[in-house]
Amino acid sequence: MMKTWKPVAALVTLLAALFVSALPAQAATWSSSDKWGTWSNGGYTVRNNVWGSGAGPQTIWANSYSNFGVWANHPNTGGVKSYPHSARDINRRISSLGSLTSNFNVSRPGSGAYCTCYDIWADGHNYEIMIWMNKQGAVGPIGSRQTTTSVGGHTWDVHRGSNGSNAVFSFVRTGNTNSGSVDIKAVLNWLRNAGWMGDVNVTDVQFGYEITSSSGGLNFNVNSYSVNFS
Repeated sequence: MMKTWKPVAALVTLLAALFVSALPAQAATWSSSDKWGTWSNGGYTVRNNVWGSGAGPQTIWANSYSNFGVWANHPNTGGVKSYPHSARDINRRISSLGSLTSNFNVSRPGSGAYCTCYDIWADGHNYEIMIWMNKQGAVGPIGSRQTTTSVGGHTWDVHRGSNGSNAVFSFVRTGNTNSGSVDIKAVLNWLRNAGWMGDVNVTDVQFGYEITSSSGGLNFNVNSYSVNFS
């Protein structure tokens, strides 16, 4: 009898082990499927921010302002559907900033259409400065390409335009990267030196994924992220 049941017992043990290994190591500290779901942590604000028309379901989770992500299932249609992100308020003029830098590390899908982007607002919502660290699929910045420049630790194609409500300046990295650091103040000073804006008040710095499509459901993770200024 013992020989008959040993394989069954071993199979049960194996299945139990596989089941346990499939479970997440721990549940997220916070999550929300509300399109405007918001969570404050460590001086940052994490937002689900499903703002575009024709969006599908999206769930955001976060263990901290620095470690968050979303599962999103947006249809394969044009137009931005969401910008899940973590934001830090700055509220300082460029000239009063000794430094403004950020670090990030992400894990992202190889399909869909999106960018991993900083969205920096200045003078309230008069100026929008986007910094694209990587992009996937049929996505592109607002406005026309003006030049290619190296500033803030990276080389960018720089675009200038308007969304109808505010000026938009986009720095699109010439090659994708999933981790690194950015000297944001250097980017802002480049815009000042170009005469595109003055000594504006930097309202906040946001970082996350601007998602156009993620049909079938895709996972977007931010492993770490921080904004530092003095």
